[in-house]
Amino acid sequence: MLPRLSRPRTLALCALPVLALFGTAVLAPLPFTLAQPGTTANVLGDDKGTPVIRIEGTPTRATDGKLLMTTIIATGPKADVGIGDVVDGWFRTDRAVMPRDSVYPSGGSEKEIERHNLQDMRESQNVAVEAALNYLDKKPGSVDVTLHLADVGGPSAGLFFALGIIDKLAGDGSGGDLTGGRTVAGTGTIEADGTVGAVGGVSLKTRAARRDGATVFLVPKAECGQAKAEKPEGLRLIPVTTLKNAVSSLRALDRGGKVPSC
Repeated sequence: MLPRLSRPRTLALCALPVLALFGTAVLAPLPFTLAQPGTTANVLGDDKGTPVIRIEGTPTRATDGKLLMTTIIATGPKADVGIGDVVDGWFRTDRAVMPRDSVYPSGGSEKEIERHNLQDMRESQNVAVEAALNYLDKKPGSVDVTLHLADVGGPSAGLFFALGIIDKLAGDGSGGDLTGGRTVAGTGTIEADGTVGAVGGVSLKTRAARRDGATVFLVPKAECGQAKAEKPEGLRLIPVTTLKNAVSSLRALDRGGKVPSC
């Protein structure tokens, strides 16, 4: 017959497996990625001396203000992220802990992921051109649009490429700038029919936007809650679902009209 253990000793013995598991978790890498605010780029300006948007075959207009596409910086797909990193990230507003699969859904090596992200960017650029020209009722055959933005991957700049093309060709439709001279930032994928899609990492992108001088942020409507939860002071959030209502909201903002808000 086994000797009866006192309650304190019994609890201590029961705790040993738990402590062993906790110790293993501390040392073992976890399937998470740490992300933080990345760079922004003005699609109405230049990138390393080359215009981000170059249009030929039709007159263009000079623009004021800025349209900032936003990014996040994340640890690599093979980086070791421990429980200490995760706990630290949860308690900081300038970092986020994200499931690795949500940041790198394609899997593969870092080079394979980089190629995948660059391909996503190229496809996003092509669709953004199509969406903008569809909005303006212009045919691609008579307008040649080239987009250039180095060292950025993924599809999340689609909306801002399309807005930049519209601003360079038509402005606000009444002779003014689509930006109203402001620094407008945001994010969102784009479809050829103008539908705007969610992208992820929005709370970090709002911080990058405010850091770089933006006062307005266009956010996919589905991500309003996330953007609003950690909104930097001085940044106005405008939800969008289509290219058309993004343009309408910017026009209304400049004219003092009713503008939707998160």
